[in-house]
Parts: sequence; C-alpha cells; structure tokens
Amino acid sequence: MPGTQQIIHNGKTIYYMDFSNVALASEIRNIINESIAYIRSQPLESVLSLSNITNMSFSNEIKDLFNDFIEGNKPFIKASALIGLNGLQFIFIGLLKITHRNIKPFSSEMEAKNWLATIV
Repeated sequence: MPGTQQIIHNGKTIYYMDFSNVALASEIRNIINESIAYIRSQPLESVLSLSNITNMSFSNEIKDLFNDFIEGNKPFIKASALIGLNGLQFIFIGLLKITHRNIKPFSSEMEAKNWLATIV
C-alpha cells in the first residue's frame, strides 16, 4: 500500500517511501509532503531512504515534483536507494546525476535495504 514508514534492517533505520502503483500526481504529492515533514526534521546527512516507484505513473508534473523533493532533501539524506525503475522512469537517473546525491537503483527491495544497511 502506498505511503511511508520507518523500517529497521540490520540495525539501521531506513525511511521507506512507497510510490508503487500510484497513478495520480495528487497521491504522489501527498506521499512527498509526508516525506518532507519527516526527512527535513532529521539531522543533516542522517537519513537513509528507500523509494519504491514500481509501476508508478510518470509525467512532466511528477518529474517536477520529484526534482523539487530531491533537491530540497539533499542536506538531510545520507544515502538513497531506488527500486522499480523502468521505461520513462529512467529519466529519474538524470535527476539523480544532477543532484549529485548518493542514490543507487536496485532491482529488488532486499538488495536496496542490504546496501543501505552498509552505509556508515
């Protein structure tokens, strides 16, 4: 079910954002707003985040939402993992390069969580 939650994996707290199967920009905006409230209340460079965008709708509006979200979170994020990239979502990779953030795409949630758990 789309939304957010904190999960513990191998002793590390990971902020999980589930955008999977979300079709409406308004729903994506709600998840982003919930995430902003949490992420930007944390200490600088402390958040390990995992985003699931499997089968998420993608448009210019959604791209702009994510661009602003990613840029605004930059000071608070230690590392980010991303699962569910396909098709047009590879535009996301361009956003990742522009923001110069430590964001890595993975093919499975377990791989992503395992990588995040190794971040010191």
